[in-house]
Amino acid sequence: MRRITGKAKDETLIELQSTTDSQIGDGPAVLTAFRTNLQSDENSGNGVNSQSEREKLPGHTETDKLQPNKDTVFFRDGVRRIDFVLSYVDEKDGEKKQERRREFEANLEKAGLELETEDKTDSKDQKSYFLKIHAPWDVLATYADVLKIKVPFKVSDIPHGRDIPWEWLSHPFRLPEHVMHPQSDYFTYHFDKTKTDFYLINDKETFFPPSTRNRIVFYILARCPYYKEGRKEKDKTGIKRLLSNGTYTAAFPLHDCRYWKRARNAECESERYNLYKHWARFLCFYKEQPLNLIRKYYGEKIGIYFAWLGFYTEMLFFAAVMGLICFVYGVLSYDDNISSKEICDAEIGGSILMCPLCDKKCTFWTLNSTCLSSWQSHLFDNEGTVFFAIFMGIWVTLFLELWKRRQARLEYEWDLVDFEEEQQQLQIRPEFEIKCTNRRLNKITQEMEPYLPITTKCARYCLSAATVIFWISLIIACIIGVIAYRLAVYASFASVIKDPVRKIQLVGRFITPQLATSVTASCINFVTIMVLNFFYERVAIWITDMEIPKTHLEYENRLTTKMFMFQFVNYYSSCFYVAFFKGKFVNYPGDYSYMFGKWTNLRNEECDPGGCLIELSTQLVIIMAGKQLWGNIQEALLPLMRNWWSSRRGRHHPENHYSRWEQDHVLQNFSQLGLFYEYLEMVIQFGFITLFVASFPLAPLLALFNNILEIRVDAWKFTTQFRRPVAAKARSIGAWQEILNAVAILSVVTNAFIMAFTSDMIPRMVYLYAYSKEGSMKGYVNNSLSVFHISQIDKPNLPDDDDSFDNSTTCRYRDYRYPPGHDKEYTHTMQFWHILAAKMAFIIIMEHVVFVVKFFVAWMIPDIPSDVKARVKRERYLIQEYLHNYEVERLKLQLSASFITEPVSEISSMTDKHEVLSECL
Repeated sequence: MRRITGKAKDETLIELQSTTDSQIGDGPAVLTAFRTNLQSDENSGNGVNSQSEREKLPGHTETDKLQPNKDTVFFRDGVRRIDFVLSYVDEKDGEKKQERRREFEANLEKAGLELETEDKTDSKDQKSYFLKIHAPWDVLATYADVLKIKVPFKVSDIPHGRDIPWEWLSHPFRLPEHVMHPQSDYFTYHFDKTKTDFYLINDKETFFPPSTRNRIVFYILARCPYYKEGRKEKDKTGIKRLLSNGTYTAAFPLHDCRYWKRARNAECESERYNLYKHWARFLCFYKEQPLNLIRKYYGEKIGIYFAWLGFYTEMLFFAAVMGLICFVYGVLSYDDNISSKEICDAEIGGSILMCPLCDKKCTFWTLNSTCLSSWQSHLFDNEGTVFFAIFMGIWVTLFLELWKRRQARLEYEWDLVDFEEEQQQLQIRPEFEIKCTNRRLNKITQEMEPYLPITTKCARYCLSAATVIFWISLIIACIIGVIAYRLAVYASFASVIKDPVRKIQLVGRFITPQLATSVTASCINFVTIMVLNFFYERVAIWITDMEIPKTHLEYENRLTTKMFMFQFVNYYSSCFYVAFFKGKFVNYPGDYSYMFGKWTNLRNEECDPGGCLIELSTQLVIIMAGKQLWGNIQEALLPLMRNWWSSRRGRHHPENHYSRWEQDHVLQNFSQLGLFYEYLEMVIQFGFITLFVASFPLAPLLALFNNILEIRVDAWKFTTQFRRPVAAKARSIGAWQEILNAVAILSVVTNAFIMAFTSDMIPRMVYLYAYSKEGSMKGYVNNSLSVFHISQIDKPNLPDDDDSFDNSTTCRYRDYRYPPGHDKEYTHTMQFWHILAAKMAFIIIMEHVVFVVKFFVAWMIPDIPSDVKARVKRERYLIQEYLHNYEVERLKLQLSASFITEPVSEISSMTDKHEVLSECL
């Protein structure tokens, strides 16, 4: 352990300051500065040799007796806080690993960090070592300067908000003030170690919060080399590589206490306990989220995710209410559904003989056998669905625009207004620095920096694009396979269920060949989706790593794009097939269309007799509900079962037997991409409730129930199942914002096409206003069915049971074609073209209306609230004023000090100089 005392410490800090200030923009350079100055201090005899004498120092001897209370976040001295913990297992044949650890820890000490080791004999498993890391003030100050971390310099005097009328109504949903606002509001400014007296530093040990401390330490760990001094092996750098090769088994910051009990040490914040008590328990589902405490404990990046998820869930409430109203309207308008009454009527629907829906195995059937299906279809395919589709187009715009305002307010409240994503350029990925051996001059900084040659970059991008195209093609091939299954298995179901009403008395009214085919195909499709998703996640990470993105932000954006492209095709392609392709290319009984040609005997699929919309609803419910159910099982039940024993062991062992680092060590690691999967899950759900919501108005309601549970499950995971993540900054949801915008625009188009081509609404409206003689829907069923002469059906298309048509000469099918004997026999009627024109007109009108309203709403709602703009300007003005006054006072003190040391003869000249400088300032 490196310790500096007395005068030598002050001298070394001055040297460190002068060295690091000249190289403040480069993380590795700061490491070098620390090593150089500390090594020179050791050589002069003012320090302690880290390799030979550290065992003699208190605090690093591995055989010292532990304190009675091991559930602590401090070193054995009870003063220095543990900022990070590394664990490892000392294997008998692991000499290379031991060498790496020695070099790595030596370099950490040279970088200024202080270390303390817990021997394996003190751990519960008797084989794990724990290396505790503490960052002293000079290290924190240097890297806070490097990373441009904002710190408080004055308590804010800007009032926050006004009293809201009827605020007492929201009291049941509120949390205690100390939970909602865990710290005071301050004016902040980038930390500068040369101006420490400018900031509100009451105690150097607590000035930087734990989230900032672990962020700084991780920055050092990610860039610290483990090769011997004098040898430049660039690939031997960083804790990530040491974790991947097994040198260390884990690296994590500590939770501040156990989640079910406050910490005994008064200096511990017990923020984890407050988060669990007021946020992670499901009984708090109706309460607001403590976003400020989440941000303080986990960092802005995780805080912004929960802010977005909470806002999305709040907005889903309005969509769910409207969807429920639409569904209730369908239920209440049952008695007015003339079409279903005609289908179910024994004299009308029972007298209509329908043509077989497949070759050989399918029989002729009467229309009234689909009575139940027509009633079910009416629940979702009614006049209210049109208004709901238009409402959802406007809702999605309001959601995105209001989220921008909410995000802008959080940027101000969380002090991210001046945080530019370009600052992430300071945090170049260690993998990029290691793998890019070429260097070139940066025209802006005039410093040499690593870069990837254009030829190498193009080759990697081409390979990446080819891999993505291959996997998307594989998904499409799987979808085609599922379609082929639907075509093949339909005949099998039809042979078993020839007449559902008569043959299967128990379930015949509820199961039809179409329903059985749709449900089984949807289940197979869901399983295929899950399997492909499992493999592609790993492929996407591999090809993104292969591209070697420069920054963490660039890495996440590229991975986000690849994963969403894949997930979009994977989850939505089957719904697109049912909505826009199924039943559209069937042709007519005398000339059926076949998939891959007639030789395959796979006749193109027809829609359910109740319409394709009910099949789309079935497909949507199975995939969406199945995904949400499987996701909740993965997120809640599996971690609970996996960590049940470890958590139970932690509860029943006394604190002095089970240390804080051991309790956290048995928890799951929260990976860098952990938040990425949470966003992906929600964005896929967003696609389901927007792209196909016209087919299933209850989708927002299902999403609302899921998200209420999702918030608490995620909160429970973060507080009880995961190790504490390294804090990270983010001012927005990143690339997901643009993806949401693209999905929102596409949803207007898809819902317009669903209402026009998948729903029967347009044909009904055309009949009602143009062809109905009574001005009602009476006779619509007969009008929508064309006639075909049975004798003209090819023999391969006829059923094996020749008696199934009871000596009838004609059968009916869904289309608008001229009857046999007409001059234009079996060609489309004029009504078909009228309906097609009405469909196209509806699409154009609906799209333009919704887009005009969307753009008008987006124009009317500013992205940044006016009061936030005013507050930002006011705060910037006050910051500049305080900085100016500080610099003036500082200069006065410097001039006063120099005045005292000047000879008497120069007093007058110094006075004049002081006045001139004051006037200039």
